[in-house]
Amino acid sequence: MKKIIIVGGGAAGIFAAVSAANEHTEVHIYEHNEKLGKKLFITGKGRCNITNGCDDVEELLSHVVTNARFLYSAFYTFSNQDMMQFLTEQGLELKTERGQRVFPVSDKSSDVIRTLERVLKDRHVQVHLKQQVCDLWIEDNEIRGIFLSGGEKVEADVVILAAGGVSYPSTGSTGDGYRMAEHAGHHVTPRVPSLVPMIVDDAWCTELQGLSLKNINFSLRCGKKEFYREFGEMMFTHFGITGPVVLSGSTRIAPYLKKGTVTAEIDMKPSLTEEQLDARLLRDFDKNMNKQIRNALSELLPSSLIPVIIRLSEIDPYMIVHDVTKKQRQKLIHTMRHLTMTVTGVRGFNEAIITQGGIRVKEVDPSTMASKLVKGLYFAGEILDLDAVTGGYNLQIAWSTAYLAGRSAAEAITE
Repeated sequence: MKKIIIVGGGAAGIFAAVSAANEHTEVHIYEHNEKLGKKLFITGKGRCNITNGCDDVEELLSHVVTNARFLYSAFYTFSNQDMMQFLTEQGLELKTERGQRVFPVSDKSSDVIRTLERVLKDRHVQVHLKQQVCDLWIEDNEIRGIFLSGGEKVEADVVILAAGGVSYPSTGSTGDGYRMAEHAGHHVTPRVPSLVPMIVDDAWCTELQGLSLKNINFSLRCGKKEFYREFGEMMFTHFGITGPVVLSGSTRIAPYLKKGTVTAEIDMKPSLTEEQLDARLLRDFDKNMNKQIRNALSELLPSSLIPVIIRLSEIDPYMIVHDVTKKQRQKLIHTMRHLTMTVTGVRGFNEAIITQGGIRVKEVDPSTMASKLVKGLYFAGEILDLDAVTGGYNLQIAWSTAYLAGRSAAEAITE
C-alpha cells in the first residue's frame, strides 16, 4: 500500500482524501483542530454555500478573480455539477437559491460535514485529530513525509498540502501551510483579507447601522476608473458596509486602496430611468402636497434612510412638499441614484471569508496540482493564489483542486 498524507482537514483536505482513497492507497489526514471542517461549519452563516449551480464551466471561471486560467483543468476535471451529483449520490439533499447558490436542504453545514466524514470512513481514510504538522520532510527535492510538532517523523510517498489560508484564524487557519511551502522552495504572494466588509469614512453611515438594502447597484471607483459594479444586496454597519455585493467588491479593492481614494456608490433605484424616478417622485409629492418632505418619502425609501438622503440633498427636512423646487427634486433624485461614500480600508482576517494571495501558481502543475519544485508534493484549496467572488465559487475551487490533487497523487504512486 502506498501512503498519502494530507495536511489539513478543511474542505480541500477532506475532499483530497476522498479523491485519493482507493484499494492501492493508504490515506491519512492530519488536522490540528479537535474536529474536521471547522471553517466549513461556519461558511454561508452556518448553512454552507456548497457551490454555485451555474450550467457552464466557463461561467464558473468568469467568477474567479485571481488566476482563473490556472483552474481550467481542475474545473473541467471536476465541476460544480460533479460536486452536486457526488453529494446527491451520497444522500445529501440540495437546493438552489437566488444567484444559483447551492445549499443543503436542511440549511445545516453539519450535514455536509457528516456526509463527507461518512465517505472518509467508507473509504478507510485514517483521520488524526489534534496533530500539529510543523514541517514537510524533504530530501533531495523529494517528499519523504512530515514532521509533527512533537518531533515525530511520519513517512509518506506523497503529501498534499491543504492547510488553508489565514482568514477566520479562530477556525485554525494559522498560515502554517505558507511557511511549509516556503521551506520547500515555493514563493507565496502577498496575502490580504478578501470577501470582507469595508470601512467607510462618512459619519452618516453609522446612522444607518443595521439597514439592509436590496435590489441596488453597487459600484467602486478610484479616481475616474470604475473597477467594480454589481446588482444585489448590502447592509450598513457601525464601521461601514457589508453584504454580498460589498464582499465581492472587496476581491478587487486591494490594489486601488494602495493607489488612492476609493469611492463606493449606491444606486437605490437601478430599475428606473431618471425620468421614471422623477415621475414616481412627483406622484408621491402629489399625494403628500401639504406634508413636510421628511414625511413624504416613506413609499420610496426605508425610514432610517430618509433623513440622510434629505440632508445629503441639502433640503430642509421641514420644508412643505408643495414648496420643493424642480432643482431640489432633481438633487434628491441624483442623491438616490448616486449615494456616495469614501472607503478607507477593509476589515481584517478575523472577518475575511477567504485569503487573497498564496502559493504562486506558476510553480504548480495545473493539470495535476503537483509542485514543480518538489517531487511528491501536491497542493489544494485556499493555500493556492486563487480566489473568487461570493456565491459558492471559492468552495468549488477547494473541491476541484482537491479532487485533482487527490486523484493525481494516487495515480502517480500506483502506476
